[in-house]
Amino acid sequence: MDIPWAFLFQYFLDLHMHLYIRNMVCDRCLMAVRQALNDEGIEYRHLQLGEVELSKDPSADQLEKLSGRLKSLGFELLDDKKSRIVEKIKSTIISIIHHSDEELNLKLSALLTDKLGMDYHYLTTLFSSVEGITIEKYAIMQRIEKVKELMMYNEMSLSEIAFDMGYSSVQHLSQQFKKVTGLTPTQFKGLKENTRKPLDRI
Repeated sequence: MDIPWAFLFQYFLDLHMHLYIRNMVCDRCLMAVRQALNDEGIEYRHLQLGEVELSKDPSADQLEKLSGRLKSLGFELLDDKKSRIVEKIKSTIISIIHHSDEELNLKLSALLTDKLGMDYHYLTTLFSSVEGITIEKYAIMQRIEKVKELMMYNEMSLSEIAFDMGYSSVQHLSQQFKKVTGLTPTQFKGLKENTRKPLDRI
């Protein structure tokens, strides 16, 4: 059942000038959302994966049109606090693993606590209850997708990839890779078809 926009309008304004968007996972997602915001005349200060900081209150009509536009692009405007937090966890992990030079050997719990400003026990309990997997397992799946990407470029040795991705050894990477994919890194490289997954489908 659709929630009346008159109600959602006030709800979104109560989010302290922030909009939260599901399925933003890459730079092209940022470009698509930026274009949608500009097309609807919604003014914003900052745009990052999963979140928009507004500079001016949008009208109810603007938000309704933006929501429809985002859905057509495969995104979703979030209006539930738990969903927004889970999406923030996902976008933070994706940003750390795929789009930054963050030290990947640092504890994920410390990174998320620092970036989200929330107790890690609360974050991991909420994430597991909503997604059905732990934060750690989700992060491992994202790391393996990044390893696949680096292997497909064929520009780095497995030892270099292991070091770059914060693994203690090539053996550790290989064990985790096989546990997630069912294949060794060597077997994966021998495949002809692309077995990488879209980040928003992990």
